[in-house]
Amino acid sequence: MQAQHNAVGWFELYVDDMARAKAFYQAVFQRDMLDLPAMGEDMAMCAFQWLDNAPGAAGALVKSPHMQPGGGGTMVYFSCADCAVEAGRVTQNGGEVLQPKFAIGEYGFAAVVRDPDGNTIGLHSMQ
Repeated sequence: MQAQHNAVGWFELYVDDMARAKAFYQAVFQRDMLDLPAMGEDMAMCAFQWLDNAPGAAGALVKSPHMQPGGGGTMVYFSCADCAVEAGRVTQNGGEVLQPKFAIGEYGFAAVVRDPDGNTIGLHSMQ
């Protein structure tokens, strides 16, 4: 049986400081974010704006006493027109560029960065 949807439907990046994380991601990606209603005591969520029926997965920044930010076994790649542009905004907004834009053959280009909470994220573009 074939899957009827993309494998990833949602992602969460855990943060310690929601205001700082929201400012970082808005500045790097030049996109507004949407504060979501509280999902529980001591928990805050701020979603990346999404488009209904558009490709890609939606997701959010999450501050929760049950989860901690930082590098680990999962990396989310954000789609970009040119990943060098977003990577160029990372340092000035409190993050760190771990791997500047590099070619990945027929799959385009990628860059790897770390946000101010220590989360490692990927940037992907076809040019």
